[in-house]
Amino acid sequence: MSLLAQLKEVTTVVADTGDIGAIEQFTPQDATTNPSLITTAAKLPQYQSIVDATLRQAREKMGKDAVDEDVSREAFKHLAVAFGKRILEIIPGRVSTEVDARLSYDMEGTLQTARDLIAEYEEAGISRDRILIKIASTWEGIKAAEILEKEGIHCNLTLLFGLHQAVACAEAKVTLISPFVGRILDWYKQDTGRDSYPPSEDPGVQSVTEIYNYYKKFGYETEIMGASFRNIDEIKELAGCDLLTISPKLLKPLSETEGELPRKLCPDNAKDMDIEKLSIDKSTFDQMHVADRMANDKLDEGIKGFTKALEELEQLLVDRLAQMDQPAIA
Repeated sequence: MSLLAQLKEVTTVVADTGDIGAIEQFTPQDATTNPSLITTAAKLPQYQSIVDATLRQAREKMGKDAVDEDVSREAFKHLAVAFGKRILEIIPGRVSTEVDARLSYDMEGTLQTARDLIAEYEEAGISRDRILIKIASTWEGIKAAEILEKEGIHCNLTLLFGLHQAVACAEAKVTLISPFVGRILDWYKQDTGRDSYPPSEDPGVQSVTEIYNYYKKFGYETEIMGASFRNIDEIKELAGCDLLTISPKLLKPLSETEGELPRKLCPDNAKDMDIEKLSIDKSTFDQMHVADRMANDKLDEGIKGFTKALEELEQLLVDRLAQMDQPAIA
């Protein structure tokens, strides 16, 4: 059996991409998107029809006299959902759609945007149970997710790098968290000057393992989805995690490689572990976040990176609309 086939027996495999062709190829249960992935997909010729249809709908809604920037801004609000709807035609499970990263510290803005996204999916006849709203794991984002979960809107807390974020999410009863394995490794390699770590000593692997054992020890229902992998060894070390979201470039070697894939994470093993239970209020969260240089750096960097991708996508839509508005040459 391939490593991918064995992994699917102990872990829900999720495709980390906006590339619909890749999702069709690897048949994951769920799929996740983010601003960078949507921006990349929107540039590809095979998805121009999705972009153009979204722009035309925005033009119709705004009226023919609306300026291109306003039309593009309206289209931007709906493009992630347009990709999400297309992805849901392929997969049997859920798709994650992200709130604008520029609202990461704005609880009210996050709440409104999340409700708007769910409303748009439901207007298209898609149940909210098939949607995960992705929100950055800031204190404000976690508190917004706590409110949304009570409204039946399921959330995926992303850009998660520290145990304090994970515990706060679990106590807020969010549906799912996405700890970023590879980005944690990146930080430690840069901070220490090391070129590599043995798989079991990979700081990202260790972080997710710690969170997994904590959740299973204390019976939290929040699901853990490892994300942002740099190599297949990281994935192999986390076999047994609730979910793993994996890019097509790593799904391919997993599907083509045979060999034994032992389960590394198991809830029964966590029950007898000596783990201190934490209680996280805002003050504790802030103190732990400041003390964790890696989590502090990577959360800030991630929000800035997703914001840059969103700005690039906005400009892409403005440029595309200008092309569409040009009269055809006879």
